[in-house]
Amino acid sequence: MTTAPEGFEDLVQANAHFAESFDLSGFDGIAHAGVAIVTCMDSRIDPLGMLGLKPGDAKIFRNPGGRVTAAALEALVLGVHLLNVRRIVIAPHTRCAMTSSTEVALREKVGASAGVDASWQGFHVVRDQLDALRQDVAAVRSHPLISDTVKVGGFIYDVDTGLLEPVG
Repeated sequence: MTTAPEGFEDLVQANAHFAESFDLSGFDGIAHAGVAIVTCMDSRIDPLGMLGLKPGDAKIFRNPGGRVTAAALEALVLGVHLLNVRRIVIAPHTRCAMTSSTEVALREKVGASAGVDASWQGFHVVRDQLDALRQDVAAVRSHPLISDTVKVGGFIYDVDTGLLEPVG
């Protein structure tokens, strides 16, 4: 076994412990429950757990704000046509940093932290989370490579209760 890169020793050790009881070998990579999830990268979200799923059941795409970006659409199209996805859950969450900051404020914070100008970096803040979610659901439903037989649902995940609130 090679030596872990400096600063990653604890993670490599945890991985070795994880591998001792690893039982996911041989999975075929399809979404066994037929589900794809688009959600935020926020560490308070357990995408599988919040839906009562387990590893191998769903395809998961995460990004800041849980938005349906071009990359998310690419993943969803592949999921639908190659990986058994029949239902798509789009679930941004409450108290999301992408909904409580402005683009300018995020650029200033990142620039101050990095010690360099970040005015050129886009962060895709969300001004109206419900409207953005409705637009994202519509974008998936109207995508020419995602059939209308695929069910698409929009939800807000509450990070304080663990509940999903459907958004029509």
